[in-house]
Amino acid sequence: MAQHPLLHSLQWTTPEGHGCLERPPAEQVLSQFLQLFASRGASSDAKAGMIRDLLAILEAVDCQWLFGGCHPNAAPTLLRDMVVALSLYAAPPQQEPEGGGLPSGDPSYAAVASRAADVSLGFISIVAKVESAKGLERLGTAVVGPILRQVAGPLYLFAVTHVAERLWTTPKTRRMAQELLDGLLRASDCRSVPEFLRGAREDETGWLAVVMQCLKPELTKDTWQRSPATKHVFSCTLQHVTRPWLGPHLEKVLPPSLLLSDDYREENKILGVQCLHHIIRNVPAADLCQYNRAQVVYHALFNHLYSKEARLLQVVLLCLLDLLPILEKALQRLPHNPQLVTPSDEVLQLVLTHMESEHRLPLRRVYARNLPAFVERLGIQIARHLKRLQRVIVGYLEVSDGPDETARLATLETLKHTIQHAWPRMSCRLAVLLKALLRMMLDVATDRSLTPEPVKAELLQKATECLILLDHASHGQVKVLLQGVRRSCQDETLKECLRKVEEEPVKSISTP
Repeated sequence: MAQHPLLHSLQWTTPEGHGCLERPPAEQVLSQFLQLFASRGASSDAKAGMIRDLLAILEAVDCQWLFGGCHPNAAPTLLRDMVVALSLYAAPPQQEPEGGGLPSGDPSYAAVASRAADVSLGFISIVAKVESAKGLERLGTAVVGPILRQVAGPLYLFAVTHVAERLWTTPKTRRMAQELLDGLLRASDCRSVPEFLRGAREDETGWLAVVMQCLKPELTKDTWQRSPATKHVFSCTLQHVTRPWLGPHLEKVLPPSLLLSDDYREENKILGVQCLHHIIRNVPAADLCQYNRAQVVYHALFNHLYSKEARLLQVVLLCLLDLLPILEKALQRLPHNPQLVTPSDEVLQLVLTHMESEHRLPLRRVYARNLPAFVERLGIQIARHLKRLQRVIVGYLEVSDGPDETARLATLETLKHTIQHAWPRMSCRLAVLLKALLRMMLDVATDRSLTPEPVKAELLQKATECLILLDHASHGQVKVLLQGVRRSCQDETLKECLRKVEEEPVKSISTP
């Protein structure tokens, strides 16, 4: 048998006349491997050779040698140290926080993929031996349990780092990382990644605490930006854990989410806000409000409302819509808190201020798309904002925003909810709103652009519904003001819409 350099250095020999290897203790092999691998004089080629030799060793031995021949406490610790060392060896190259990362064609990424493929083979072999050891009477859970407690976290982090499509992964490394992850799930008696992290039942702890402990050094203010994989691994892990399992880990997942959302790069802000949103939706309100956590999250999100990035604003507004009920309910319980201006009022006031002066279509669509939900959130209290809201509605109905008419359709939905909630205040605003609706309906009916017919039909239908609601809110005044308009109208489509308004009997508005 040919002697590999590592085998030779470990004095792993084949005596003459014997067909099997004379094996030194696993503790000695792992310890010497780590010593050689960590030596300063070891080049990349030398380390690659050591890993190939390690693979040969792992293929030649059984789980009894790997787990059963070592000191009870030494085997798990040495395996963990080896997994961590190899994971660092195959980790994506670090980047400077100010530099924005490495270019996609950087040769360092190709080297990472090559290293990850070799390391994955070794990890897959280790996990397979852990799985085999579970069925052996001499090993069983008494040995497998301590082994998993040491290596499950680092192995999971390595697999998640390389399983998704990233700059440092290839189809081959992603396939091998998935194979490693599947093997780890089988060895842990789990059917899925969420079950692995949270436990199969509510009373089980799962591996999330172990994973977060392994990830903690990489999630500090000074370190998280250096590794391009850290934020993705954290976000992916967090998204797998839902209510009620996430609550006990709030202290571990909230600070990294706030760190991400506070970054200067848009993609990191979006990722951080998405993490915060997941936490808000899956952690009990009482835990969120304890120690003013909800207030901290609210101020972090509120600052993002000044952004001019449409993608960021979209996730921020959705997150705020879920946070505001939790925050305001907690504020209502405070003594001597009159709540004259609620956080919902603050958010809507700022949003309407930005909407009035906004001319960029992507931002107009985002604002308009989320405005109906804020009107529903405030209910009758929307009356506080009617003056500014009216200006926004009129302005957004005047301008077409493209074939899909996203902003106009959403604005009509906003007007509908506003009438339903604040109908006693509509009579004094009837002339302005009626004029804006009729002007928009005429523009749509006579439009000869590329706007699809279904979109035009939906616009006219929603505008007709708003006219009917205005008529109910004003006790039939819309019918009076529309007298003669239908007879002088030349467009048949618009005439049909006006006919529906005139024929609709006046009735009371039921607040939703």
